[in-house]
Amino acid sequence: MALMQGKKCLIMGVANHRSIAWGIARALHREGAELAFTYQNDRLKGNVEKLVAELEGHENMPLLPCDVTIEGQLEALFDELGKRWGKLDVLVHSMAYARTEDLTGRFIDITADGYKLAHEISAWSLIGAAKYAKPLMEAAGGGSIITMTYMASERVVERYNVMATAKAALECNVRYLAAELGPSNIRVNGISAGPIRTLAASAVKGLSDIRDLMEEKAPLRRNVTQDEVGDVGLFLASDLSRCVTGEIIHADNGFNIVGVTL
Repeated sequence: MALMQGKKCLIMGVANHRSIAWGIARALHREGAELAFTYQNDRLKGNVEKLVAELEGHENMPLLPCDVTIEGQLEALFDELGKRWGKLDVLVHSMAYARTEDLTGRFIDITADGYKLAHEISAWSLIGAAKYAKPLMEAAGGGSIITMTYMASERVVERYNVMATAKAALECNVRYLAAELGPSNIRVNGISAGPIRTLAASAVKGLSDIRDLMEEKAPLRRNVTQDEVGDVGLFLASDLSRCVTGEIIHADNGFNIVGVTL
């Protein structure tokens, strides 16, 4: 039997074929999971539809709208999922956004509105999603919630700015949610991936320099791939990680352990 046979998984945050969430979705699908996807708005819906069409059985994969900045949409998403599935085994949360000026400008010039927006979409949305996923996961006898973070939460990465603070908050959310949801057999973990050329990462100037540095300095002397991170997501989604919760797993070929002078 495939590792995820019979498991129902919601993927939030696929933007295009380079998305980390798409790598995880492919890995889950490979192992027999039933998938549902969200899209932020009609402009991005087409991208998700085209990707999902590549998967066998895509006709039965729900595509549901969810913009976390619009009140009521998160609740409506999980209400609809409950009507269709009645339970949920895995939630993949892969959403992040910040205004360009709050990434490329001076850190001291970040506006209150920009700070709030980055944290609402990139960090608070995990809390909101977990709240509404909880009863569906309890109906399944437990579940796994997985989110995406980055090393800039731990140390200064040039031009990451407000997103670094949002990722730090996200990692704190992982720990508190893990502690609170554990009695319901719901696990919460984060993946801190190495730099991948995703749509979100394209807003961070100097990404190519970081990737070059990884090839030179990471213990495994290479960059991480979307498929590799996808398999880490599969591990966290599956029963193989049933005793793992509240963790931030670095999927970066060991780059985070190395002291580097830039």
